[in-house]
This record gives sequence, structure tokens and C-alpha cells, in this order.
Amino acid sequence: MPLNTEHPIAVSGMGCCCAAGPDLATVWRNLWHDEFPRPVAPPFACIEPQPVFACTAPLLLSSPFHGRPPDIDNRTLLLALQACLEALTSAAIKAEDLTHLRLGIALGTTVRCHFHDDDYFLAWQQGKRPAAKALHRFLNENLATALQEILGSRGPTSVVTNACASGTDAIGLAASWLRHDLCDLVICGGADELSRLAFHGFAGLMLTSDAPCTPFATGRRGLNLGEGAGILLLERETDRRRRGAEAQGWLLGYGAGADGYHPTAPHPQGRGLQQAIRSALRCANLHLDDIALINGHGTGTTANDLAETTALKNLGFSTTPLLSTKGATGHTLGAAGGIEAVLTLRALQEGATFGTIGCHEPDPALPVQPLCQGEEVPLAGRLGLSHSLAFGGGNAALILEGAS
Repeated sequence: MPLNTEHPIAVSGMGCCCAAGPDLATVWRNLWHDEFPRPVAPPFACIEPQPVFACTAPLLLSSPFHGRPPDIDNRTLLLALQACLEALTSAAIKAEDLTHLRLGIALGTTVRCHFHDDDYFLAWQQGKRPAAKALHRFLNENLATALQEILGSRGPTSVVTNACASGTDAIGLAASWLRHDLCDLVICGGADELSRLAFHGFAGLMLTSDAPCTPFATGRRGLNLGEGAGILLLERETDRRRRGAEAQGWLLGYGAGADGYHPTAPHPQGRGLQQAIRSALRCANLHLDDIALINGHGTGTTANDLAETTALKNLGFSTTPLLSTKGATGHTLGAAGGIEAVLTLRALQEGATFGTIGCHEPDPALPVQPLCQGEEVPLAGRLGLSHSLAFGGGNAALILEGAS
């Protein structure tokens, strides 16, 4: 049963694919055993292209959930679709269910809305006349609309592009749709693919590491970019009970806050993150002491990890287990909030958590110390916090409860 909220939102399905595995069960197993593929050397943590296309496209075409074949050129759509079909299956949603339900789709992304057709623009800049296919794709690559067409569903759609907080914000938006009775179910979360332009942007800011990233660790050298998708299927708790579906957990609170400090760097005190977490706790009618787990942003950059842990300390957190999963998944940008919400719920269901992959010696200068790799601890409850910090000062936080 959900705690401390008058109108709880149930999570009835989850799906995940990233560098740590092609589905949630594999990702979870690999995280627990510190075993995960690194098919591309750092600074990337990506999924092999062939397995993703090989497993996703046939799954779609053999599945009853499709109104049209996917655009095979749209890799981010395929990643989103893979996680989405896993979420629908885990929620026991059948194709015929979508014909009489209002299905909302709210997806966070950064790369898929831009940063992808650099070959076209480079050719145009050099005076060549490249085919217009890339331009048409750019103008028609709304992830949510494309997914709606594939599923043959009806309902509100939205793509959220708020840098690295996009997936978390999309989940918060989805919950508001349900509370305002705009739909019956919502597919939400985030998806992103690797992008040369995004990588060169981070590299130009000297934020990438040429070794596996080490979030919160002494001597950390920066982030690894990743790709993937994390999807939650949300519905009102009353509808879930009426449907007789099993709950994976509940979304109890969402909050957002802006630093207004710098185009890329976080506020040193994590001012916007503090605001986002306070707002999420207030939405859930909970207190700091209720939180049993914090899944941090934990990019492995000097500024982010320090600002994030400073914010947590200033809020009053000190001994709550803190970890980052980006040492295994890479930083998946717009997908990060979705993937991390899924993994947070999975840990809350388990009642235990692993430590921060890549962190063997925490930086003693961090005001709140994280769990180290290989450090496994039981959780004191089923309530957790998952939060995201974004370029431009965007911050977002979710309060989640795992089903027992």
C-alpha cells in the first residue's frame, strides 16, 4: 500500500535498456555482480548497435503493439520502444487494452530532438547538396508522437528537453496528467542515443574521462557518455486496483527547482537541487527521515559531485545510503532520469542496494559520503529519492515507494 499521499500514482510496469544490459532483469543482475559489458572503450558506455536492432525490430513487428513499422534510422526511438514494450508486458497490458484506454506518452530526451544530423549540415556548409532526408527526419522526429503512431494509441503526448533532467521531468509531467484526468495510463521516462556533437560539447568543457568514470571518488576525472532508455508505466492507484494489476511501486512526489547560476556549472550549494527535493518531499507529505535510499546524479565530475553532496548535507541528509549508477550505465543524458527511477524502484523492491560502481575510495571532501563499489546494505524502508541535475541549472527530484 502506498504511504502518505492522498492520490497515489501506481507504477504498474517498468522497462530499461542501457550499457549494463538490454532489459531490466539483466541490468539488475549485472549491477549486483559488478558485471556489465563495455562494448566501446571510455569515454563511451554504449549498447552494441546490432543486438539492439536485432532484438527490437522483430519484437515490434511480431508484437500486437504496433500501428506502423518504426523508422529504423531513429535509434533513440528503438531504444525507447525496447524499454516501452518491456514495461507494457510487465504491466500485463494487452494490445486490445489500448483501444479503449487514453494512453499518454511523456518522454525526456536531448539528442533525439537535435544533435544527430551533423553529416548533413557539414556537407551543406561545404557547399555540397546533400539529400534532404536528414532534414525531413529532423522535422518529424518527435519521440512521443512516433511512439503513439507505433502503438496505435490515443492520448496526450509530450517530449521534454531539459538537458539531463529531461527524463525525471517527463515522469513528473506524466503524474500531473493522471491527477488532472487527462489520461488513464502514461508511458513516461527518457531515451537517448550517443551523439558525436554531444560528446564533443562535453569534451570541450573538459568534463569527460578517458577511463571508466568514478562517481564521488577521490581523483575522479569526469563522465562517460552512455545511451539507453528507462520507462515507467503509470496509472492512478484506484484504476490499478480496478484492473487487478500488480503494483511495482508508487510515485509519491515530484519537485523541480532552478539554480539560475551558470550556463553549465551547478550552483556550489546545489540551491536548485535543494528546492527540487524539498518540493518533492512536500508533494509526498514526507520528511527527510522517511527516505531510505538516494539514487544520486553522480556524474563523476568534480563540480557536480561536490555541489550535489553539499545540497544533500544542507538539507539534512547525512547517513542515508547514497549511490550513483553512472559507473555502469554512463551518463545517458535525457534518459538518465528514467533509467535511474527504474533502478531506484527495483532497489526499494529488493530492500537492499549495491554501492557506486567505480567508487572505491570516496572523496573525503564530499559532505555526504556515498556507498562504495561492492558495499551492499539493507534498506531501512521502501521510500527512496531519485534526482537529476541539468545544464542550465535545471533540477528535478522524485519520491518513489517500492512494492514489497
